[in-house]
Amino acid sequence: MFEIIMMWDWLGFALRWLHVITAIAWIGSSFYFIALDLGLRKAPDLPVGAHGEEWQVHGGGFYHIRKYLVAPEEMPDHLTWFKWESYATWLSGAALLMVVYWAGGELYLIDQSKAELTLFQGILISAASLSIGWLVYDRLCKSGLAERPTLLMGLLFVLLVIMGWGYNQIFTGRAMMLHLGAFTATIMTANVFFIIMPNQRIVVADLQAGRTPDSKYGKIAKLRSTHNNYLTLPVIFLMLSNHYPLAFASTYNWLIAALVFLMGVTIRHYFNSQHARKGNPTWTWLVTALLFLAIIILSTAPLEYEGEADEQAALTGTALMMAEAEGFEEAHEIVLGRCSMCHAREPFWDGIRRAPKGVLLETEADIARQAGAIYLQSGVTHAMPPANVSYMEAEDRAAIRRWYEGARG
Repeated sequence: MFEIIMMWDWLGFALRWLHVITAIAWIGSSFYFIALDLGLRKAPDLPVGAHGEEWQVHGGGFYHIRKYLVAPEEMPDHLTWFKWESYATWLSGAALLMVVYWAGGELYLIDQSKAELTLFQGILISAASLSIGWLVYDRLCKSGLAERPTLLMGLLFVLLVIMGWGYNQIFTGRAMMLHLGAFTATIMTANVFFIIMPNQRIVVADLQAGRTPDSKYGKIAKLRSTHNNYLTLPVIFLMLSNHYPLAFASTYNWLIAALVFLMGVTIRHYFNSQHARKGNPTWTWLVTALLFLAIIILSTAPLEYEGEADEQAALTGTALMMAEAEGFEEAHEIVLGRCSMCHAREPFWDGIRRAPKGVLLETEADIARQAGAIYLQSGVTHAMPPANVSYMEAEDRAAIRRWYEGARG
């Protein structure tokens, strides 16, 4: 049993690592090309069709880069495509979502105090909702709103706020943040897969056939790329939020997420303006600071603790089995004595104001739900308590192992 848990945990770790690596590659190339595009300069010797050029120095050498607004007169012999960074980021993120929030749905996905749904229903909502944003957003972009980009971005923001609020009516706070990030990332990757790449292929096909490419394809692709640029920073925040209960456990977590999207806009506006040499809009930092201050204030509102209304009645499946297993009472007493001073609704360990990662270990229901994590972190390994500050003895860890392994057979 331990081997299965260990392998599953390592699978989640490997997927998270892959997701971070591919996200770095995608975000890095996205930020680079936006900065390059905004920093292009006119020059008297530009070839026909060239929009601008940029000289850059890096790694001990100089780079001379030119951009053709539509396409060069002839197809170049070598052409590098930027697409797999986006695809790999989304695919690894989707796999991680399945491992953590679908396979671990009883613990992390559904908040039974908000919506009485089965795990299967929660998974269906999770999967189906990710496509909704793309369908609505794509419809808006293909309407006349494409000629009014500011209004279009405003409507996209409204859509994101509505989805955040909607997720919070069903999912745990942690799952709400993660799903809103996945919802947004799906829009971004779909922009690449369904719009940007096909439009670029049309331009390449026209060049190969000796036709003059239509400039509308480049214009459409640039609009979607700009949207991706403004959505990137909020997505990073949402993906990291599961480590910080102050963000996801607040009653107003969906509103915190909404303000984060606005912060992403103000931060990117500053850097985009700098790259485009359109001034130094330092006012954006003041707005960003005020938005962040509002987030801090909202995070001090009462925390959400899933299933608090009727703790024992909410126990189902694996958690119920763990609560009824032989050795649970002894394990319960050990966890209360060694862990609950930090993992409580009102922690009383000096310097801790919120339960780390929002993990609660006070009631029998709390401990039954977290059985797997307790076993792995305190029974099999010595990860918890940190530095063994509460002096958990070897006998205590052995009792936790006997309880968990006995229940799992």
